[in-house]
Amino acid sequence: MEIEKEHIYITPTELENLNDAPFSGDEENGGSEERKTEINGNWIPATSITEAKINAKAKRRLRKNSSRDSGRGDSVSENGETLKVGVVPTSPKGKLLDRRSRSGKGRGLPKKGGAGGKGVWGTPGQVYDVEEVDIKDPNYDDDQENCVYETVVLPLDERAFEKTLTPIIQEYFEHGDTNEVSEMLKNLNLGEMKYSVPVLAVSLALEGKASHREMTSKLISDLCGTVVSKTDVEKSFDRLLKELPELVLDSPRAPQLVGQFIARAVGDGILSSTYIDGYKGTVDCVQARAALDRATVLLSMSKGGKRIDSVWGAGGGQQSVKHLVKEIDMLLKEYLLSGDVLEAERCLQELEVPHFHHELVYEAIVLVLESTGEKTFKMILDLLKTLWKSSVITVDQMKRGYERVYCEIPDINLDVPHSYSVLERFVEECFQAGIISKPLRDLCPSRGRKRFVSEGDGGRLKLESY
Repeated sequence: MEIEKEHIYITPTELENLNDAPFSGDEENGGSEERKTEINGNWIPATSITEAKINAKAKRRLRKNSSRDSGRGDSVSENGETLKVGVVPTSPKGKLLDRRSRSGKGRGLPKKGGAGGKGVWGTPGQVYDVEEVDIKDPNYDDDQENCVYETVVLPLDERAFEKTLTPIIQEYFEHGDTNEVSEMLKNLNLGEMKYSVPVLAVSLALEGKASHREMTSKLISDLCGTVVSKTDVEKSFDRLLKELPELVLDSPRAPQLVGQFIARAVGDGILSSTYIDGYKGTVDCVQARAALDRATVLLSMSKGGKRIDSVWGAGGGQQSVKHLVKEIDMLLKEYLLSGDVLEAERCLQELEVPHFHHELVYEAIVLVLESTGEKTFKMILDLLKTLWKSSVITVDQMKRGYERVYCEIPDINLDVPHSYSVLERFVEECFQAGIISKPLRDLCPSRGRKRFVSEGDGGRLKLESY
């Protein structure tokens, strides 16, 4: 048997590790006698078999290293130098990196023209035609071709109703456009919840201002006939009368206000004039009876010539300046009699004229200048201090009221002697209480006392300085 020899460079350490041939005890002990082994009837020296095993193992190691480094394209030459060569196509690594068809067919182009991958809707620019209905389809229906598809809006339940309509009504209190609210409600499927629209609007208005209640009355009147009917309006007021015990917990004046809403609805013609008569003798709730009595009184007053549409009064900028001055003057006089600061604050906020609060500051200081006792001085100081801390009167309005007094103090001094000294004292007390700033205090005018110039001037007086 011939064994092919190759030139392989192996280090002495590797030679020792590769040497796994069986040796006898004599050879391990350094014996020099050569032993032979019979293979296929031929006696071959043991040294030749050992050399063959070493060569075979070295070949396996070299083949393994070359396949491992085939992906990097590096190989080792016979001299031990590293050579940069490409990946051998026949190697296992080269076959995995080859993107050509393994079957040997095709031109290497994308499958189906680029429209065969996952999530692909077709080739670029492809337009799909209307799919024709297959009559032989087992799911085919004769009425399918004549179907008309419409958008169906589900009716709102009680929870979704309140969540959807509350922002609409609160936004209406800002812009006041009833037509916009009507269009938005028409796009909703209110179903059997139509009567709840006036209920929700009145409930929100009870916690608002007088102007909000006036806007709510107009909204209910404009929605009647388009979104809700008169029957829905009667049903909504029936529910409000039943819920009055709960509404009183949040709004103590709810019975009187609901009665005014009922009277206004009767006056606008959206509620029957016999609606109140239908409850006579059948009401057990104290709050509901108070609301109906309030509505009855207002309707009887309207017969005497009073307009029922002014039940909420004219709010905000709709009031004349003369009327506002009169209201503020009455507010201050009532406060001096009762001494209730919170009631005065509430009445001032109900006027809804934050741009006219400087008039209250001006009138309050004038009352201090015209008074003769310390009671008015302290009460007005407490009122301004409370209104300042609660931010009802802003910095600009407070400053404007004081500046008006500073400008008119010469005329006030003609009717009220010693007004300069009283004003200086009051301004100083306001500064100590933190109501006004130091620059505003320094603007306070002062009148110097009269004194003689000198003995040689013939008794002439110095001009007054302000």
